[in-house]
This record gives sequence, C-alpha cells and structure tokens, in this order.
Amino acid sequence: MRQAEAVVYGATSAGVCAAVAAARRGLDTVLLEPGQHVGGMTSGGLGYTDVGDARVLGGMAAEFRQAVADAYGVAPGHYAGPEPHVAEEIFLSWLERAGVEVVSGAPLGEVVTAGDRIVSAGDFAAGVFVDASYEGDLMAAAGVSYRVGREDRALHGERFAGRREVVPGMHNFPPWISPFRADGTLLPQVADGPMADVGAGDGGVMSYGYRVCMTTAPDRIPFERRPGYDEEHWELGRRLFHHWRAHGVEPRAGRLVGLEPNLPGGKCDGNSLGPFSLSVLDRSAWAYPDADADGRERIRLHHLHHAQDLLYFLSHDPEVPAAVRAELSRWGLPADEFADTGHLPHQLYVREARRMLGETHLTEHDLVQGRAWPDVIAMGSYHLDIREVQRTWREVYEHPDPVPMVVTEGYLSVAVPPYRIPYGAIVPRRSECANLLVPVCVSASHVAFSSIRMEVQYQMLGHAAGLAAAQAAGSGKAVQDVDVTALQEELRAAGQVLSL
Repeated sequence: MRQAEAVVYGATSAGVCAAVAAARRGLDTVLLEPGQHVGGMTSGGLGYTDVGDARVLGGMAAEFRQAVADAYGVAPGHYAGPEPHVAEEIFLSWLERAGVEVVSGAPLGEVVTAGDRIVSAGDFAAGVFVDASYEGDLMAAAGVSYRVGREDRALHGERFAGRREVVPGMHNFPPWISPFRADGTLLPQVADGPMADVGAGDGGVMSYGYRVCMTTAPDRIPFERRPGYDEEHWELGRRLFHHWRAHGVEPRAGRLVGLEPNLPGGKCDGNSLGPFSLSVLDRSAWAYPDADADGRERIRLHHLHHAQDLLYFLSHDPEVPAAVRAELSRWGLPADEFADTGHLPHQLYVREARRMLGETHLTEHDLVQGRAWPDVIAMGSYHLDIREVQRTWREVYEHPDPVPMVVTEGYLSVAVPPYRIPYGAIVPRRSECANLLVPVCVSASHVAFSSIRMEVQYQMLGHAAGLAAAQAAGSGKAVQDVDVTALQEELRAAGQVLSL
C-alpha cells in the first residue's frame, strides 16, 4: 500500500492543477490516471477553450494561459488554446517540477472507507482525496450522493430545467425528414421511445462526442474508411442533405465540423455544429455515467467510430454535396497529434456525468442572479451552454394523417453575468465524507453545471481543491472545516479572481 498525504484521482486539467497545487504546498501527492495521458479534454481535443469573460480567469487557469503564450512566443489570449500535444507538455512539466508522482494506467480499484473518511483507493492510501474525474467515480464509490441528467423543472424552480421544447434552430433537424425506412423500421442514429413532457426530468445528459483535431498540412492523415463502416448507418445524413438540396440550402463543410484554423500551426479543433455532427445523439450517453467499465468502453467505441465514420462519410459519400467533399479532402488528422491512438483524441468528451449533492448546491438562479457567496473560491462567466440531449422523432398532426419527423432536442444557450462559485460546491455533505474534494462533478443542477463545466473553471476549481487538500492534510480537519478565509487569501496571492 502506497501511503501518501494526498491522492488525486483523474488527471484531467482539474486533477493536474489540484495535484500540482497540493505538491507545491509540500504534500506528498499521487495523481492516479486510468488512461495514459494527462490533461483530460484540454489535451484531448478541446484546444479551442471556451472562456467567457476573461476577467474572471486567475490562478492556475491564468498560469496555463501564460504558459501557452510562452510556448508560442505570443501575448496571453492570442490563441484560444494550444495544440493538444503542447497542452500535455505544459501539464507534464508542471507535474514534474512540483514532484507529483503520476501513476498512469491506474483504474480506481476498491475504495475502502471507515466512518466518514476514505481510507484508500486501490493500492493508495492518503489523509485527503480529490476526485477530479469527469465521471465522479471515487465520489460515488465513497457513498457520496449525486444526480445524473436533467431534473424536473419543479425541483428548483429553474426556468430552463427539464426537457426542452422542440424549436427551430441551428442544431435542430429541418421538418419533414422521416425517421423510418421503407419497411417501417427506425433509421440508425435516431432514438426510439417517447420524450418526457416539456419541463419534466428525464435523466438525459448532454451529448458526448470527440473533438477532432484536424489540419491541412501536407503530411496529414487522410480520412479513411474504417473496417466495420456501415453504409446504412448514414442514411439519415443522406436524407438531410437531400432535404437541403431540395430547398436550395448549400451547407458549408466548415459549418458541419468547424473547419476553422483556430489553433496554432494551422490546425483546427473540430466541433459539433448543426443537426448532424460529431456529437452522438442516440441517447447512448445517458447510460455512461453509471455504466461499468465494459459498458463505458462500448459507449466510448461507439462514439469514436461515429467520429471516424462521419469524417469519411462527409468526405466520400456521393450524396454529400461536392463542395463539402472537396473541402473535407483538403483536411486530415495531424501526424504529430495522438500518435498512440490512431491520431484521434485519447479523451471522450464527457460533457456531464454525475453531479454531486454537496454542502452547497448551485442552481440556475445562483448564476443568473450572481449570488454573492461568502466562501467564493473561483468565478465563472460562460453562458448556460446545454448541448443537444437527444435526436428522436415525433408525429406532427397534419391532415389527413400524422406525419413522423426527426427532431433534435435539448440545445440551449443563455448569457449569464460573471458569477461566484462557492467552496461548498466542491465538498460533500458533512455526514457523507470528510476527506474528499470534488472540483469537476461539482454540486450543481444540470442547468448550472452547463456553464461551470468549462475547462478553465475546472483548472481554477482544481487549484482551490489542491490548496484545500493541503490545509486539511496539515491540520487533520474535515474538508468542511477548512479555514475558507485563509484559503481565499492563498488563492488571491496566487492570482485567483474572487470578485470583479
């Protein structure tokens, strides 16, 4: 059994910041990562970092921003984010300089608790633990309460909670596209079963996908046909392009997968844009948060194959407009990114999974109204950003008979003012666990989490969790009894922004 002072589970950007912050304070710190890479989405494809109001960036998020600028010899903010391999190099250098012991290929293992404390996770024991995973696995194994997916609108009185109205928009399907084959069976990529009532909770999570790094460099890896590629799987896309063609719509390749050189080196961070994108909308992600390892791997491969096959479909299928195919043919996967994972990202974009029910539970109201929490440890500012939750179908009651149509549901974007995030949102309820901090699966409603979930917020919350872990380990106090005033002073000294 390896005895450390602090164990951080999950080498996401929050996990790296938590481990480095604790180690800089002198703690013997171990960072456990089930995969082989550090940085989570920051190094796993999400290069174009959503910031919101840059004035709220401080602490280790600002330190990372400066490190990116230094790596390219530009001013901070010149690039919205680094190339994936540069992000990982920055994080690895931080970990090495801080003296963090990084253990890769380390699944969580058995979590042993005694009373209200975690004793060990697998072969690693510590006085204080940080769950920085996107899934919240350590938190759940320790018996900490959580929720998954959309709650009912009535639970917190949130205007934007629950199932959304199906309305026109950039991410929705145009009308009149049938979800059925000629034999009456449902097309692939369309979820079956009724939607919940508008405003009702249904447990649905935001769609997952892969943020694919692409380039036009001469040594790019072309989009190739994967063994197992299924022509019929893309019939829905063909129907969409046929509909657009019939209505005089000429889609641009850049508006389908985000072909904009928004990263250094002429690379782009492919995003999920429009009604048919890198996001997988068949509800398969809904099962991911509580699935076992085998179930998650099946879901991950389903999403990975979707990304590979979508890029091949858009660049090769004769039903795709020629202009789209021609533009996609100029792009490919970078030869110098993700070499050990077939040049596709090592990280599935888990937009949300479990969300803790902690000491303080943030809701839509707290963000919209900018509540002044006295125990503030970081600030956020990005709009409420709920990505599509499902693609399904419904009958539209036209004369003389109802007409079945494909619909996409869940997308929402609502601006909020800069807001404070309290310490109580990253600690469990006192009765459930006294030595755990949770800077990713924070205590928030589905709506509130949709803004907090940005990588820069994870970096700042990870920073705060690492310093709180150091204080708890040094004093033997429960994390709920950490001196928040002292924590705030230390955060301010490190450049964290706690008010505007």
